[in-house]
Amino acid sequence: MELYPSVERKNLQEIKNFQEEKLRELLVYLDKKSPFYQTLFSENNIDIAEIKTLEDLRKIPVTTKDDLQRNNDAFFCIPQTEIVDYSTTSGTLGDPVTFGLSDRDLERLAYNEAISFACAGIKKGDVVQMITTIDKRFMAGLAYFLGLRKMGASVVRMGPGIPELQWDSIFRYKPKYLITVPSFLLKMIDYAEKNNIDYQNSGVFGAVCIGESIKNQDFTDNILSQKIKEKWKIQLFSTYASTEMSTAFTECEHQKGGHQHPELIITEILDHHGNAVLEGESGELVITTLGVEALPLLRFKTGDLVKAHSEPCECGRNTMRLGPVIGRKQHMIKYKGTTLYPPAMSDILNDFAGIDCYQIVIQSNEIGLDEIIIKISTENSSLEFENEIRDHFRAKLRVSPKIEMICFEMLSKEVFPQNSRKPINFLDLRNP
Repeated sequence: MELYPSVERKNLQEIKNFQEEKLRELLVYLDKKSPFYQTLFSENNIDIAEIKTLEDLRKIPVTTKDDLQRNNDAFFCIPQTEIVDYSTTSGTLGDPVTFGLSDRDLERLAYNEAISFACAGIKKGDVVQMITTIDKRFMAGLAYFLGLRKMGASVVRMGPGIPELQWDSIFRYKPKYLITVPSFLLKMIDYAEKNNIDYQNSGVFGAVCIGESIKNQDFTDNILSQKIKEKWKIQLFSTYASTEMSTAFTECEHQKGGHQHPELIITEILDHHGNAVLEGESGELVITTLGVEALPLLRFKTGDLVKAHSEPCECGRNTMRLGPVIGRKQHMIKYKGTTLYPPAMSDILNDFAGIDCYQIVIQSNEIGLDEIIIKISTENSSLEFENEIRDHFRAKLRVSPKIEMICFEMLSKEVFPQNSRKPINFLDLRNP
């Protein structure tokens, strides 16, 4: 298998021509197999023969999460007998959205992760410890395992949590890389320091970080990343993906954004009016999946606000790169005249060593305005520490949210619920 696809090193016009050919194949497939897109084409008088270029995509209406939720079954292009794995992702209306994968889809998923991990420097024969869920209908954990297996790496399937077991496994099997939520690395470091574990000589070279941002928009390390690296001299690589995309954007060794794989996904970045943003501007990521058999998506709005970087990378790839997710469109907060996104508030809270865990809660007050409550667990529950946090918010974001000090036992149950795949550090209680 080619771990470094040649198409990613072609010039921009060649990459565009390649994607347009794949797009035309997808449209024919959807017109033949997808009940949802058959209806969409018919109701909007769309002749797929007229969609020849990437620019022509704008003639087709976008697909939303609500569409997926309300018409889940109509998106399937294959019969149930050909589905070999079921995954789910959260929906907008409460119930999860089901994604079925065919045997070919699992092969595509493995290929995607194999070339993504190769991008981050993982090689055949490397030992990789997975500190992430692989069950509970979680596509990402399965994808990581399949990708590592396909590229010839050795996998240690540890699952999330329990620092003591993670360290036991690290010293037993000597993994070169970890796959983990980055904030958990701080818990591992804390456990190691309290138990005199020589983690600096563990043999771990780097970690592929999932679920949380570790970079600022200029690709410098954010506060979370800085705190990890101050303690543990390892490399941290960002990766961004979603169940809907079945595709990952992972950093190479130069760590200047996650690389797009043009054989797997077409990307658009749109403003509030559905128009393409100008070069260097941020907008909502809209994706079209390529090579998906069971549930392909056309112009799907991810809800994630991002910025694209199109200049060639030092690694030799000429593909577009995505910067860190700025926030989710639906999570935008208007607070006392200031527009905020949760990642900016998380950066501030991660700056305080004394915070054991936290949760940012957004709700509507009695007059319908957004209200921010920061729930914090800390051993230093003094008024002075609370004011220090509030002053930091004022300095960085020009707002002063309400702060509630809560004991760790109570708050940790909300942040780390038993059936959750990752920490719930943000909770949106506003009406849709």
